[in-house]
Amino acid sequence: MTPGVKGFNCSRPFLLAAWLIPFPRWLIRGMLKNTHVIGNIGMFSLPRVCRRGGISLTAIWYYPQRFLSRPRLFCAGIFWLGLMAHALASDPSASTEVLLDRIIAAPHRAPADRQRDRYRHPKETLSFFRVRENMTVVEVWPGRGWYTEILAPFLRDSGKLYAAGFVRGSSDVADYPTATQEAFEQKLRQQPEIYDRVMITAFSPPRLSEIAPKGSVDRVLTFRNVHNWLSQGLAESSFRAFYEVLKPDGILGVVEHRAFDGTPLCRQIETGYVTERQVIELARNAGFALIGKSEVNANPKDTKDHPGGVWALPPTLRWGSVDEGKYRAIGESDRMTLAFAKQR
Repeated sequence: MTPGVKGFNCSRPFLLAAWLIPFPRWLIRGMLKNTHVIGNIGMFSLPRVCRRGGISLTAIWYYPQRFLSRPRLFCAGIFWLGLMAHALASDPSASTEVLLDRIIAAPHRAPADRQRDRYRHPKETLSFFRVRENMTVVEVWPGRGWYTEILAPFLRDSGKLYAAGFVRGSSDVADYPTATQEAFEQKLRQQPEIYDRVMITAFSPPRLSEIAPKGSVDRVLTFRNVHNWLSQGLAESSFRAFYEVLKPDGILGVVEHRAFDGTPLCRQIETGYVTERQVIELARNAGFALIGKSEVNANPKDTKDHPGGVWALPPTLRWGSVDEGKYRAIGESDRMTLAFAKQR
């Protein structure tokens, strides 16, 4: 079972069986007897392929008469080819990982953003949340678009991405959210070949909480935002809004700065570190069930007792050059990574 997600991917046992189960001896003898090595064009020798558990297409392509004249040999070869093809075709994670690798390394991402991959582990995080390229996804409060740089091209051709950002141009919105949202939208306009299909919505619960059509979303993702909603009294309404837009059995993925167990709520709000228990309780009260935890974004170097809270660490570095070396040595914060399923 994939960690943290319901269900069982049956393709992996098929793939393992097709790779590891040895061919019958009569099959190997028959194929070796009727196949030559074509070394001058750089192909693998059939004995080497057989030892690895595969079937050489050379036998079928170059020696059809000898191969087809033995029905038993031919049928067995087709069986093994079919087994391998089924395993590869029914394992969506294989193509997803290849696509993620390509996007994460793509030149449209700024070098500074790619340097932060070692702290944020985007491939491992999105894989844990089982995000696929044909899904409808909401990214909540994307900030200046660090994760959008990956999600937008990933979902562009086959899926759909909603970016539920800050409210702009309202008297009750602080300067930071407005400036951040303007920078985010400017970023999207500058590269339409990547971001032209991102649908921008506004999220300011409970007044503005329709971040996507109800019941239409496969994944809702939020990265390091729960502490903000707690400090503004918006946490409960936020989780309810996520529940409304998700499909039945849709998944809510949460990454958040992690406080030590037992940290009082007032201290969580002050420091920006939130307990796992607090997040799980908020999700459960909204109708979600916890289905998995991951330590992919954990940082054991983070002591969580910094003056100025989590913002003393990179990338904010609240105190500037004061103790900068110490905070850079710690890196970004220790984080929980939780997956919740919408219950029917």
